Formats: sequence, structure tokens, C-alpha cells
Amino acid sequence: AQQYIFQSEIGEFSNASSFYISPAGYIYVTDFDSDEIYKLDTLGVLLKEAGGYGWNSGSFDDPTGVYATTLNIYVCDKNNNRLQSFDKDLNFVSQLFTRESDNDDEIFGYPLSCAVSRQGDLFILDSENNRVVEFDLFGNFIRNFGGYDAGRFQLSKPVTLSAAENSTMFVLDNKNIVIFDNFGNGIASFPHKGLIDDMNIVFGNFTASNDTTVFISTISTNDGIKLEKVELKGSEPLKNIVSALVFNHKFYVLLADRIVIFRKLN
Repeated sequence: AQQYIFQSEIGEFSNASSFYISPAGYIYVTDFDSDEIYKLDTLGVLLKEAGGYGWNSGSFDDPTGVYATTLNIYVCDKNNNRLQSFDKDLNFVSQLFTRESDNDDEIFGYPLSCAVSRQGDLFILDSENNRVVEFDLFGNFIRNFGGYDAGRFQLSKPVTLSAAENSTMFVLDNKNIVIFDNFGNGIASFPHKGLIDDMNIVFGNFTASNDTTVFISTISTNDGIKLEKVELKGSEPLKNIVSALVFNHKFYVLLADRIVIFRKLN
């Protein structure tokens, strides 16, 4: 098993729901209790916070998923049924809300997770309709997939999604990891046997976690996802893990109240 050793703890949250790290190395964290989003550096300095409970632009009601590019931050504002985008300094830019659209295909409700592909398209996990809805960066509808017409790749209770470097889309469903190509066609499905409840792909590094354990895997649509348990040394056993990701050979583990950082042992 790969081994990482404790380096530091950063952040102070009340009930963190998700996190992501931008290519520039800034960490963005959403919090259920405060309905806020935080921007930290890798040393844990709080650079900016934004949000607060509400339905106005820039406010949240249960922010559940965050995704960061170099320039933009996207947040799934679950109970407001919308996706909000911010600049890298957390100034509000725009929102995407389709729940009252005349076009059923583009509607999403209670979004849980989002990602941007290399082509620049935006993918939103629609938990109300158990599917993924894809838009261009201007908010124009492209397609949805994983719904009732997806055959054996139909999603039953999707939790989170991640975009791989080759623009394939990985969706964590309740029993499987389902992979779609960049046109939304299902191409593979691998059982995880309930072992994981979160996953991330950051710069090609696949990580997954449950309450107490983190895993890594190589990404292969042919061989599937082979979850390899990671040994985290030098700290108390972690409990209530929310999410985990790898960046610059370090493992960042999000707990409800903080981030624990481990560095790789050679």
C-alpha cells in the first residue's frame, strides 16, 4: 500500500461538505452549517470567505459540491436548485437555474456535484432526476445522460461526479462507478460494493474515501478502478472523512471541521 505521513492540519470549519484545489494550489471548501465557501492556501491561511444562508446571488442553502478551474469556481447550491459561479477570489459571476424550464431535458434539481471538462463544458449531477446534465460555459443546454434511457448505465442514486483528463466522466452511483464518454454514452461500469461514498479526480489522480479510509486508483476504462487502500501514518485514525484528494504528492483529507495533510513517504 502507498504510505503517507502526517504533515499538518489546516482550516476550521463547522460542517464541511466538499472541497477542491485549483491548478494554482488554492483550496476551496464549502460548509453546510455556515452556508459559506472558503478560499485557503495550502498553509491554511484563510484568504476569502463568501456566501451565507439565503437565495440571493452569492448566498447558499446547503452548498454541496465545489469545482475549481484556474479562473472560476463552481458551487452546487443544492436546496436552491442552482449552480453558482464565482471568480477565483469568490466574487459572484453568474448562476444557472433550469428547474422551471419548458425543456424537460435541461432541468436539474438538488444538484450534488459539478465538474468542467477539458473542452470547457459544465456537468451537473442532477440528484432529483438521477442523471447528469451538460451545458456549455454560457449555460446553453447540450445534453443529459445516465437517465432512464441509458440502459445498463442508468444511474440509480448518484452521489458525485468527476471528469478525467481525457474528458470521460466518472459518476459514483450507490453500487457502481459508471463511466461515460464525452458524448454521454455509457462505456463501463465497475462495482465498488459500497466501499466508498466519495471520489475525486484532480489532475489525473483518482482518490476515493469512506468514513475512515482513503483509496487511490489508476484510471483505466478497460481495467476499471482498482481501489488501493492508502496508509496514513503519524496521526490518530481519521473518522468522519468527507472527501480526499491528491495534489503535488500530498494527500489532503477533508474532515467536517478541518483538513489533514499527509506527505508521501518514498
